[in-house]
Amino acid sequence: MVHDESSLQADSLKISCLLVDDDEDDKEIFCLALAEVDPSIQCYIASDGIEALEMLSNPAFTPDYIFLDLNMPLMSGKECLIEIKNRPHLGKTSVIIFSTSASQKDIEDTIELGASAFITKPPLISTLTGKLLQVFHGGSEVRR
Repeated sequence: MVHDESSLQADSLKISCLLVDDDEDDKEIFCLALAEVDPSIQCYIASDGIEALEMLSNPAFTPDYIFLDLNMPLMSGKECLIEIKNRPHLGKTSVIIFSTSASQKDIEDTIELGASAFITKPPLISTLTGKLLQVFHGGSEVRR
């Protein structure tokens, strides 16, 4: 189920995530894969880091997972990650980098900044579905 910022009251019993990505196709693919994994997961979407931080400024909005693109306008994913990690109410939220980058430096830098995992955007939706299954049902030890 996909939500926009007007419906930030998450059901505390359901798993929720926030996808922060500026690419419309990538957002659509992510949502399709997520629906395959578990259609009950609530997914909120922000188109850039600034919009994400506005949504996350509401202390009642604490998604279980944040999927964060690195290359976005206005604010990079790394800058957004730093801001997210500075918000105490998000201390238990897993931040997973979801990027076209496969750079070892990006992986190391973001893990050092507090990301829980790093997923390089795969070319096939079935591959993404498998990676999301690992995140939601097998722990978030996904690296690439």
